Amino acid sequence: MLRSVRHENKKVLNNNTVVVNDEHYEKIVMGSGIGFNKRKGDEIEKEKIEKIFVMAEENERFQELLRTLPVSHIEIAEEIISYAEATLGVPLNTHIHLALTDHLSFAIERIGKGFLIENKLLNEIKALYQKEYQVGQWAQNLIKERLNIAIPDDEVGHIALHIHTAKEQSNSMESTIKQAAIVKEIIEIIEAHLNVKVQYESISYQRLIAHIRFALQAMETNDPLQQMDEEMLGLIKMKYKESYICASKIKEHLKRDYDLEFPESELAYIALHIQNIANAL
Repeated sequence: MLRSVRHENKKVLNNNTVVVNDEHYEKIVMGSGIGFNKRKGDEIEKEKIEKIFVMAEENERFQELLRTLPVSHIEIAEEIISYAEATLGVPLNTHIHLALTDHLSFAIERIGKGFLIENKLLNEIKALYQKEYQVGQWAQNLIKERLNIAIPDDEVGHIALHIHTAKEQSNSMESTIKQAAIVKEIIEIIEAHLNVKVQYESISYQRLIAHIRFALQAMETNDPLQQMDEEMLGLIKMKYKESYICASKIKEHLKRDYDLEFPESELAYIALHIQNIANAL
């Protein structure tokens, strides 16, 4: 537990944030009015402390953000992070305080100036990371309420990605975006092969996405994929020939572009999902 401590001169970042020394460690503490009228050597009352950060190598960058960004942006980012942790029921990596605050402030600034925010993976993010996207929608409402700025759904998707990658044991941002891109490319292959437009809100689409996500995660961690007996495999190949051909195109694409090798059983399961999509049209 952080006791009453003394902060160093020039370390009052704003009225709500100061840098302190506690047991020989430099920490950033936040709380309403915690730095108001404070001088070097003044004690920080522990009852005012709402959050404590020990960010090691990222301290300087985080301090710079806290000094230079609008306080309203910092407060909104922290509220989003707190809401995400409570909603998802997991702690988020401390890096989120730096990454999301920086990203969000820049996005709000751009939107306020009329710049267009785009997210070409929005549909895939909504399907893959539904709970995180709901956090992003909550953030969308919060920003509208506090700043009267309407952030688009594309930005909600970016917030969802930041939240997802900050979850403990989650993939990196690069891996998360790669997974979403693979899903998008798979859908494009299905649409081209069937000459249709996939309905992103349909149950068949949601089930396909869930299956692909599970398969990709299993392949990343070298976990065994679900097997299918030969009789069922042969039946799917014969009965759902076009869907299986489409699944084979997906296999070729993943092997060529990502060096991912889907086994034949996995193709059969994907073919079943493709068939369900075709039947729903």
